[in-house]
Amino acid sequence: MDAGESVSAAVAECVELIDASGLPYELHSMGTIVEGELPEVLALMQRCIEQLATKSRRVTCSAKLDYRPGHSGRLRSKVASVEAKLGRSLSRTNP
Repeated sequence: MDAGESVSAAVAECVELIDASGLPYELHSMGTIVEGELPEVLALMQRCIEQLATKSRRVTCSAKLDYRPGHSGRLRSKVASVEAKLGRSLSRTNP
């Protein structure tokens, strides 16, 4: 957004859309993880970009996709797998 260095207002707008989508997600300091079927995740990304484009002539978006059909609930299970291998729980800010 054309409003200086901080992007928290833009992030907040997108998080409103993400939360309303009903998809599982986790907000982190440097990004947001969203879990869902590919078409619904891509549609959500498009809604976020289009929302931000109403306030800015240019919107950038970085996405990393992990496409694994038939698997869900991976937001927590990936961390649990690492914890099991370590034999202990990890300290984290988003329990």
